[in-house]
Amino acid sequence: MSSAEQKIRAVIIDDEDLARQVVRELLTAHPEVEVLAECANGFEAVKAVTELKPDLVFLDIQMPKLDGFEVLELIGTEMAIIFATAYDQHALRAFEVHAVDYLLKPFGAERFEQALGRAKQRMGGKLPQANDLHAAARAPGEFPERIVVRDGTRVHIIPIMKLDYAEAQDDYVALASEGKKHLKQQTISSLESSLDPKLFLRIHRSYIVNLERVAKIEPFGKDTHIAILRDGARLPVSRSGYGRLREVLDQKR
Repeated sequence: MSSAEQKIRAVIIDDEDLARQVVRELLTAHPEVEVLAECANGFEAVKAVTELKPDLVFLDIQMPKLDGFEVLELIGTEMAIIFATAYDQHALRAFEVHAVDYLLKPFGAERFEQALGRAKQRMGGKLPQANDLHAAARAPGEFPERIVVRDGTRVHIIPIMKLDYAEAQDDYVALASEGKKHLKQQTISSLESSLDPKLFLRIHRSYIVNLERVAKIEPFGKDTHIAILRDGARLPVSRSGYGRLREVLDQKR
């Protein structure tokens, strides 16, 4: 195998210049690793990884604009990920289960070598779904305040309270917010499990609705109903969904 074929293409993502410099200097002992880019925030990271398609990513967790979990959710699981983090122990438990490895800041050369070795062994293997990883790092009863969606190299952020409804489309969900729809690669069941059940309800096998958006329910054919939202959108309601929706709306009165 030629030296070109042996190159491991890497991207370093951290909002602190000093932290990126530490990783870069430690990599000087590894000429087989080529640093393609360094990113100081999540938006830069998503763009760089999407365009460059590296083999290895060094990823910080606490960053502005998008955190490391959101970046991982958007870039996919095709590359090896080494987390570099000063995060709490709850999150570290998730890393131990899901990640190639993590480096707890501040880390030294020996620990870095271990992480890089593990990453090389796992190179090309897929991580678990990023949505599952993000859920594992939340404390019980915690729900996300926003949803991130990638559109090519661009990132859209949807605040949870501005999500009107979600519609299943095969392995994707269409997220309706403020008159627009954003397509995200995620199953509707996975999305449902991440949302606060006090605010969102599965009214049909293909639809989740923001309960605050429901204006009324009307009959639609035999044994079926539709939910009419405040903006006029009309969503199908299954028989079981109708029972759940009726119960919740009655409690709100």
